[in-house]
Amino acid sequence: MSKLAPEDELRLNVMMAGEVQAVRIDEAAMVVHGLSSRGEATIKLHPTGRPEQYLRQVREMLAGNATGSPGGYPVYLHSWTRMGQARDKGLDCLLLLGETEAVVSVAYSNGLTDELARRAWWAMPVADNARRMLERECVVKGKMGKVLADYLIEHLPFENNPHTIIDTVRLVLQPGLVDAEVRKKLWNRGAIDNAYHVGFLETMPDDLPAAVSPREDWHALSVKLAAMGNHPYALQLERSLSARGQAFLQTSETMLRYPADRDVVNKLLNALAAYFSSILCTISCGDASANEIVANADAFCLDKASAAGQFLGQFPEYASEVRAMQILSRMNSDVAAPVLSRTTASGTLMRQKLEPITTPILQQIAVLRGQVFSVSEPRRRPRT
Repeated sequence: MSKLAPEDELRLNVMMAGEVQAVRIDEAAMVVHGLSSRGEATIKLHPTGRPEQYLRQVREMLAGNATGSPGGYPVYLHSWTRMGQARDKGLDCLLLLGETEAVVSVAYSNGLTDELARRAWWAMPVADNARRMLERECVVKGKMGKVLADYLIEHLPFENNPHTIIDTVRLVLQPGLVDAEVRKKLWNRGAIDNAYHVGFLETMPDDLPAAVSPREDWHALSVKLAAMGNHPYALQLERSLSARGQAFLQTSETMLRYPADRDVVNKLLNALAAYFSSILCTISCGDASANEIVANADAFCLDKASAAGQFLGQFPEYASEVRAMQILSRMNSDVAAPVLSRTTASGTLMRQKLEPITTPILQQIAVLRGQVFSVSEPRRRPRT
């Protein structure tokens, strides 16, 4: 194997002897870039043999200087990097190896800091790394949070994977990253691709940028419910019938009628169940089929010793709403798993296969919205 050219070895040693913070290798141009507090250094390589063998020599030299081990980034560690299992200590050294997987390891690490995020982003500015780094609170609240969010938003129109869109929207909607105008633009894109709306339901269910009126009886009921203090059913019912709750339910209903992808279905159901998680009961629901969940909710609401029964003792006229909330609290992605695991269908065919699950959910949403349930367009029903 050929050795490094003397001029390359000298310049690399000089660079590594300084306060270098990260190293990036452009394999196509055969250039090594080094980041330091003084700026960026560039070293043009002069291969003395095959380029891939020469780059291996370069990385071995970098590893020897950074970690004392000339072996480079261990291949067996690659599978750990995307699981966030890299050690928290010595992350700064990984950024000096010129290895893409080492940079990914830092981006996915639990020990990531805002400063390390800055260096890792310089070394490998790709969307996947940005998403993983925005899962760390220190980055979201640091200088890099808005930088990463702006990048993801700029490139979001080019994403076509629903799971990626949902994940990206969820992350950029974290407090302090985008302003109201950007949130509105992202929301409006949901009219074309409802995967955008799932991210809103997950991150800001009580602050959706949608103008929806509260249910007609909300104001009068909220005054009565105030006397119950922090009773979970009182709080959840007031929340659901308010303008913010009706916006959440309306958005969920629209998406549930026209889901185009299984990722959207799973994330939507989990967001819907999470919205009502404050009243989730601990009773067993067997295999968690829709019919079993409905049957258990009926039994639970009739139990006067339960929280639901106690609430209905004072507000019996809202038995249908309490029942609906209890059912929706159980309708997560586990309910759809038996159907989705047996089919690869999407679009209209997937929606047809999911009807035994979506229909009872839509029925409960109609109850909370004060509507007469319809398979097509729902109609408002008078409150008695």
